[in-house]
Amino acid sequence: MRAERSLSGRDPATGRPMTVTVRDGLISAVEDGPRGEGHWISAGLVDLQVNGFGGHDLNAPGLTAETVIGLARSLQRQGVTTFLPTLITAEHEKISHALTVIAEARRTDPLAAHAIPYVHLEGPHISPQEGPRGVHDERNIRPPSPVEFDAWQNACGGLVGMVTLSPHYPGSTTYIAELVSRGVHVAIGHTHADPEQIHAAARAGARLSTHLGNGAHAVLPRHPNYLWSQLADDDLTACLIADGHHLPPDTLTVMIRAKGLDRSILVSDAVAVAGLPPGRYRTPVGGSVELHDDGRLVAAGIPYLAGAARSLADGVAHTVRATGLSLAQALRLATVQPGRFAGGRGRLEVGQPADLIRFTHAPGDRELGIDTVWVAGQDTPG
Repeated sequence: MRAERSLSGRDPATGRPMTVTVRDGLISAVEDGPRGEGHWISAGLVDLQVNGFGGHDLNAPGLTAETVIGLARSLQRQGVTTFLPTLITAEHEKISHALTVIAEARRTDPLAAHAIPYVHLEGPHISPQEGPRGVHDERNIRPPSPVEFDAWQNACGGLVGMVTLSPHYPGSTTYIAELVSRGVHVAIGHTHADPEQIHAAARAGARLSTHLGNGAHAVLPRHPNYLWSQLADDDLTACLIADGHHLPPDTLTVMIRAKGLDRSILVSDAVAVAGLPPGRYRTPVGGSVELHDDGRLVAAGIPYLAGAARSLADGVAHTVRATGLSLAQALRLATVQPGRFAGGRGRLEVGQPADLIRFTHAPGDRELGIDTVWVAGQDTPG
């Protein structure tokens, strides 16, 4: 049974009559025209994987608190009110420095503190094989180490809250169980692990698959392989890049159907050039890259992807077009579902932080037309 409630009032900006309809606690429609046309309101988007956006790069050398704060504001303008800064494979000292800087940004800026519940480490405990490692530097890939993890937590006051790893390493299940016992979310990704290792990781407490279908070999056995194993395991929730480039529409559709709405999450996995004009750029990870008009980011001169360059809001709109999900269902994959791993954020209900977005969307649109973002009840500058 669908829960629905309507309230009538006036738009505080225009004074025009409007009706707000709340459906299932997820989304409400603001009707301000004679045919009920107007804006939609949703809980703010929650992105569990962000490497950068709008020129702000978390993995560049010399990261500063200003970069982290600037990233939070850039993402807000895209409707993302909660996000996980994501640090990829690097030297121990570089990761420690970045963690220290992110912690400083949260201490000094209330917006960053509100937007960032914790940090996501994507590596360095991933597969060194060509394909699964993606653009991660093979020289810095290494096995899990509780001692190293403790050093990172000490550097940032316990801010690491998610770790993506490949469970092919000996002792992986012990490491996973230890992190989970400390309240850290563990995700499987960038892996060549066999099905038994995948399922053992899930039994040990891993609960997510990082950008499933990407960070993988170009050619896999039909079966078994690590994609089927992750799709089949009900303990794993799949994070999916819905930018129209990383997963073809059929693949995105089938993966969401296999996992179901309760075990699917949309992420952007955005890099620093996301949100910038099309053109060629030089990036610390990937080198020379070319950003196309459609948001496809490739290594310059070759067709291979060099990262994701679309916002999470664009991913919601693409999911509606590509899979046949309703707008409310697609929004759920970018609000409520990731919010389960971010302290319950992403819910439009009494008692939750007033993180809201107002936007337009019509069938066939390639993006959400976000015009207003509220963070903790405050209208943020455009």
